[in-house]
Amino acid sequence: MSTDKLRLLNFGDPKIKTLHITWFAFFLTFMVWFSYAPLMAFIKESFDLTTAEVKALLILNVALTIPSRIVIGTLVDKYGPRAVYSLLLVLGGLVCLAFAAAQTYEQLAALRFLSGFIGAGFVIGIRMVGEWFPARQVGIAEGIYGGWGNFGSAAAAMTLPTLAVMFGGEDGWRYALGMTGVMAILYGLVYRKIAHNTPKGSTYFKPKKHGGLEVTSKGDFVFYILMNLPMYAALAVLNWKLGPANLGLLDDFSNNAIYLVLVLLFLIQLRTIYHVNEENLKHGVPAIQRYKFKQVAVLDVAYFVTFGSELAVVSMLPLFFLDTFEGLSPVTAGLLASGFAFMNLVARPTGGHFSDRYGRRNALSILIAGLAVGYFVLSQIDGGWWIPLAVAATMMCSFFVQAGEGAVFAVVPLIQRRMTGQIAGMAGAYGNVGGVCYLTILSFVDYSTFFMLIAASAAVAFLSVQFMDEPSGQMAEVLPDGTVQLIDVE
Repeated sequence: MSTDKLRLLNFGDPKIKTLHITWFAFFLTFMVWFSYAPLMAFIKESFDLTTAEVKALLILNVALTIPSRIVIGTLVDKYGPRAVYSLLLVLGGLVCLAFAAAQTYEQLAALRFLSGFIGAGFVIGIRMVGEWFPARQVGIAEGIYGGWGNFGSAAAAMTLPTLAVMFGGEDGWRYALGMTGVMAILYGLVYRKIAHNTPKGSTYFKPKKHGGLEVTSKGDFVFYILMNLPMYAALAVLNWKLGPANLGLLDDFSNNAIYLVLVLLFLIQLRTIYHVNEENLKHGVPAIQRYKFKQVAVLDVAYFVTFGSELAVVSMLPLFFLDTFEGLSPVTAGLLASGFAFMNLVARPTGGHFSDRYGRRNALSILIAGLAVGYFVLSQIDGGWWIPLAVAATMMCSFFVQAGEGAVFAVVPLIQRRMTGQIAGMAGAYGNVGGVCYLTILSFVDYSTFFMLIAASAAVAFLSVQFMDEPSGQMAEVLPDGTVQLIDVE
């Protein structure tokens, strides 16, 4: 096999087989996670939901994904991706079946909240793919995993409404949802049987302690704590949206109780992080095992802008076309906007390939710069534009957004192997934080200002990427017998 090409049809190669079975696991998690959205019209009619109740379900669907990506990252590093992916698929499928059988709005809300946990499935495969592919191919492999798996949301939108109509009756949507749950459960059992955490003869490295990232200096310890604050802030914003000042789904007491819980959780996490790093802070870390936390922080910021903006734009783009161009039907507006999500199939792998070929920092810098220009162009679109040109502009912007996502996760496995799951989880959580922030901004400004502000934040991300060190040389991991193994990262 060449240094930069993958023979994707060579199923006799164990790493190619692992890539395919793992991207399909991710595909199913996203299909389950986004299964309700294309069926919302059926659900709204079945339960006679108000607009506020529908909006609450949308918010609840992403709320748990922020902390769950951190939790899943920790579990992956401790127990391995094979066991965790299998369990997540089975549990996610069961929650999906329960949602399909829900009889009250309260049940819908609780189960939609729990469904957010399966949105963390993406993190698991990042560690799995990183274990199987060498540094020279890890970017494109992670890009294929992310891009093809991410298509699960589009597959749900394209197939589930048709299935609901085919089943017919007022419960057609329930059967369509139930099918996705059954598929996830069955594949979870299959994945447990056929997947392997590492190639034969390789060691699966685990952190010494669990519950937080190990850092290698006192400055990085403080930096790590500060980087956790935005995640709690995003959860506080979601709580505010559900509170009496907005959607009114929570009363004052519940709203304030959740704020208190968030503060307590942060304090508990602070204590856990100190426990994980206590020995390192007191006695230091051998030079060969050190890494710079700024590498993680830069990837967090980059994913905030890339995936965060994608989450927000995919949510609002159909309405943007509908409001901007007269005479469009909702169906046509949805089709025009769908090009943004479809770019995932090629854009993420391309971003990973660029990273492998042209350097991690260079690729990320170029793609985020392109993203900034893309959103600036979108900010200029008005009703006088030729519609095909507006669609082309959105797809061009989408390419840079999703290629940037691929470039981010081309770097994640090259920082510290034993903590790849946790690093992926933190970056993934920042993507959701970005989505919450951008959608909150959208509620206060017009479309043009919204796109312009994303472009401005992308410029900040571009500057932060310049502080990232290009991965080079080797990372060191300690074998169970105490010997050190060096892993190439370039």
